Amino acid sequence: MKKSIDLTPDIATLFGIRDENLHVLEDGLNITIDLRSDRIDLEGSARDVARAEQVFSDYQQLHRSGYPFQNGDLNSMLRILVGDPNVTLRGLAEAGRQRSFGRRTVQPKSANQRRYLEAIEQHDMVFGVGPAGTGKTYLAVAMAISALLNKQVNRIILARPAVEAGERLGFLPGTLQEKIDPYLRPLYDALFDMLDPERVERYLEKNIIEIAPIAFMRGRTLNDSFVILDEAQNTTSEQMKMFVTRLGFNSKAVITGDITQIDLPSARRSGLLEAIDILKTVTGLAFVHFDESDVVRHHLVQRIIRAYDEHKARLAEQQLSLLEPKATSGAKTNGTDEAPSARYEPPAIMEEPQARN
Repeated sequence: MKKSIDLTPDIATLFGIRDENLHVLEDGLNITIDLRSDRIDLEGSARDVARAEQVFSDYQQLHRSGYPFQNGDLNSMLRILVGDPNVTLRGLAEAGRQRSFGRRTVQPKSANQRRYLEAIEQHDMVFGVGPAGTGKTYLAVAMAISALLNKQVNRIILARPAVEAGERLGFLPGTLQEKIDPYLRPLYDALFDMLDPERVERYLEKNIIEIAPIAFMRGRTLNDSFVILDEAQNTTSEQMKMFVTRLGFNSKAVITGDITQIDLPSARRSGLLEAIDILKTVTGLAFVHFDESDVVRHHLVQRIIRAYDEHKARLAEQQLSLLEPKATSGAKTNGTDEAPSARYEPPAIMEEPQARN
């Protein structure tokens, strides 16, 4: 099927740098897009061409209404759209417009990020598990700020285990807050990125936003709160159980972690791994798993994560191949292949020759 669309200034801005957005549509929808001087020719199956035509129509309406596409948002939305036939460009834009993230506009940049945001909206406790750079913490903080600004909660509580990443920092000078601040710096970064510094300082001073190690959570009941536990892979079993039982009325909890970067002593099992096993059948919870395709940092980060995963898989295969000969080298004890057992036969008794007369 072939379809032609009039080329207007509103639609032309959709193409992207070096027509990168058109390439996303071509690859994702299995269509051919041919740019002419006054029109755009679409060719493919009727269904795919109709979806592409809907994308151009939605974009034209959004552009005329003044919707701001920033920081590669359009490219990310198109990637989500081609992966889910039930999603429209206008629907993604309207969903992002309904959320208030302070001075930032935050759009999910992958299908898993979109599922993550929807899970936080629809569930009171969400686990976000995946590699570094997939936006687990940043999006959770964004949703917490949105809930606070929309008066859905009265405060935000950000917790994190105070565990060094493979090294011992020793004694840190200063007050208790100054000692734990280095461990909580990523949470501060996300806050200052979305809110004015003066507003963040005011919220921190009034305890509307509270940042503390997870050890300070014991004995508390958190009502009307949005609670985030970051770096949950470094919690112990006891700490994780303590945290997930702090949730009070009208509260949400988001637990984020990367199970490939556990810094606990080797004898301790991660509380996040245990929680995934124990709570996976509990209704009312949601688990969202990310992979390297969701990484939104430098493009090299995706390749680095993939290389580490492949290296880990190779090591697992090598260990398995070393164990297999040991399992099959022993003699079988059942069936026709049973090795014959050696019977004990007493030595023959030699008769002494009779003496001659």
